[in-house]
Amino acid sequence: MSSKKTVALYTLGCKLNYAETATIERQFVEKGFAPVQFSEKADVYVINTCSVTSHADKKCRNIIHRAVKKSPGSFVAVVGCYSQLQSEELAAIPGVDLVLGTKEKLRIFDFVDDFSKGEEARVYSCEIMKTLEFDSSYSVSGRTRSFVKIQDGCDYFCSYCTIPLARGLSRSNTIERVLADVEEVAGKGAKEVVLTGVNIGDFGKGNSENFMDLMKALEKVSGIERIRISSIEPNLITDGMIDFVAKSEKFVPHFHIPLQAGCDKILQLMNRKYLREAFADRVWTIKKYIPVAGIGADVITGFPGETEKDFTETCDFIRTLPISFLHVFSYSERKNTKAARLPDKVHPAEIERRSKLLHALAEEKRKQFYKEFAGKPAEVLFEAYNKKGKMYGFTQNYIRVEADYNKDFINRRVQVILEKEEEKELMSCKIV
Repeated sequence: MSSKKTVALYTLGCKLNYAETATIERQFVEKGFAPVQFSEKADVYVINTCSVTSHADKKCRNIIHRAVKKSPGSFVAVVGCYSQLQSEELAAIPGVDLVLGTKEKLRIFDFVDDFSKGEEARVYSCEIMKTLEFDSSYSVSGRTRSFVKIQDGCDYFCSYCTIPLARGLSRSNTIERVLADVEEVAGKGAKEVVLTGVNIGDFGKGNSENFMDLMKALEKVSGIERIRISSIEPNLITDGMIDFVAKSEKFVPHFHIPLQAGCDKILQLMNRKYLREAFADRVWTIKKYIPVAGIGADVITGFPGETEKDFTETCDFIRTLPISFLHVFSYSERKNTKAARLPDKVHPAEIERRSKLLHALAEEKRKQFYKEFAGKPAEVLFEAYNKKGKMYGFTQNYIRVEADYNKDFINRRVQVILEKEEEKELMSCKIV
């Protein structure tokens, strides 16, 4: 039996958090720890938190309690966005030993030597708005796909959002260091890279580089066969970027563009940087240059002041657009945001009703998109994952595909014919 100490990590929230958790795990491995599943007993538990909604906060607390209950004698470290925003609240939870803010979470070993439990939690959390440094991170999940962090923080200060308070102002990696990270994950066998950050279209702010420069440089990296852009603000998507993706051999035809509301009145109350026609222009331009593109969007319902008319306007607007995927969020009031002080709050029951209607619209959009490609050829990158004799992967435009497991096709781009939609948002396929 191994005498190594064990560590179990849990990630809540966005792809950026997953990249950072993977970096923390590598640090533990370098120090001689053996990673185990979070469901197992471990010497150290690390929980990388999210605080985008009150539901996320509640889930974080539940995960902490689960770890403490499973192994009361283990060291529990709580890190990340929730820790940055509410460090004392988390430190007061019995069993928590260490609370690290956003800047500190990638430096656990600077604060801890032996991971022995103390009488009370230690808290380290800097003034995040003064942070200028950028910390590189990446994940490699099952060797197939890697989330690579290229940017952090945000200068937008949308009225509902605490991300600038949790992660600070916008700052970026350099193209040189991003290329080094991507070459490293390629060396580990990953075939697809997902570019992640808080506001990735802001890449290069403060220096002479920009996101388009990064795209051109990444196109030349050997070993990586697919590059996927994660969420990018509509006002930062240029015609040049769209044209580049349309002609690229590596950047896939998949965009995720936050909408948040299809009503100009609400967009202005949210302090978004565009109106709905600008969003529509980006969607239609993408479809003009890349007809097969999958386009995802985020939408928030129940924002203060959103009337039934405003909500209907949002739904009608979404119906007019060739959106493929819709991520629905119920408005969640956050401390220290402008939206928390706005009048005309929407009743929780009404928010729930509107959320259900938007989820139904999301399902309608997805089914319509999947149906469009039934019977057509596609390329799928299958992942190293076997569940009951099935393997799974994504097309370039982000349709999730299921096929009978065959180890020869794992981590390979495979030509298929898409057949029909099965259960759980999957399309079956026939391998060509």
